[in-house]
Amino acid sequence: MATLETGLKRASQASLVLSIVLIIFGVLAITLPMATSIGVVIVIGWLAVIDGVVQLVHAFQSKGVGHIAWKLLVAVVYLVAGGYFIAHPLLATTSFTLVLGIFLFAEGAADVVAYFATRKAGSSPWMLLDGIVTLFLGFLIWNQWPVSSLWVIGTLVGVSMIMTGTTRLMMTLAVRKLASQVGGSPSQKQAA
Repeated sequence: MATLETGLKRASQASLVLSIVLIIFGVLAITLPMATSIGVVIVIGWLAVIDGVVQLVHAFQSKGVGHIAWKLLVAVVYLVAGGYFIAHPLLATTSFTLVLGIFLFAEGAADVVAYFATRKAGSSPWMLLDGIVTLFLGFLIWNQWPVSSLWVIGTLVGVSMIMTGTTRLMMTLAVRKLASQVGGSPSQKQAA
């Protein structure tokens, strides 16, 4: 039992540290949204380049002219897009923000339509609220584009990191509290 408690304590300490780091980096991302936006786009560019190389290797392992041609086409698209993102991060940030705004607007509209299509079946008002907020966010990004490119991606990444860090922190504290209650239970003390 002591080994379990020791392992749980170590894991919860690591989780606490990670939670705090996520929250700190989230705050930094929000305070430096342009740098964060460009950094995110560069990371996405490198991921696309790596995926393009993997697709290229996979193309030569495929069988059949159609499969090879398709894999080569996908590899070229990933390599070109990734190279563009890396070589022109500011322009890529602008493009990425526009696509994000369009995506959020479409997702919000779809959620609102889905709510009204299923409301007689008892759909949740949370679906409608989510749709309205997402629709508004997409409209806000699109309406302020290209200026919104300077802050949108970095701010969203920062908010996401803060929310993830806070959620992880609350879960870790709850697990620690539960572990201390279980570790200090009267039945366990009597058995010792």
